[in-house]
Amino acid sequence: MDMTYYDHGTAAERWERGRMFFEAKDYAAAARVLGGLVEEVPEQTGPRLLLARSYYHSAQLSRAESELRTLVELDPVEHYARLMLGRTLQRLGRPEEAASHLRIAAALGGEFEEA
Repeated sequence: MDMTYYDHGTAAERWERGRMFFEAKDYAAAARVLGGLVEEVPEQTGPRLLLARSYYHSAQLSRAESELRTLVELDPVEHYARLMLGRTLQRLGRPEEAASHLRIAAALGGEFEEA
């Protein structure tokens, strides 16, 4: 296996590296680091959510949608994943589909529409 800077080190070291790239607004590099980490630990929501956010901010919206749908499937009450999925769908030009996720996110966050 050809090891690169992006996939070198322990899972914890790659998590920190991915966060460092994300915080530095190098979203494409963060996605490169986090993609391998998510493959290694697919059940962990933290790396997958940061990967989805990295894809979103680097305009890789289809990839962001895919990761966010997986998160919502794994944890249907994950508020931020719902919110991000709704915003991603809006950016993809699918406002009707986005609306249901945004409503669920608002309800999970304690924001209710007045009747």
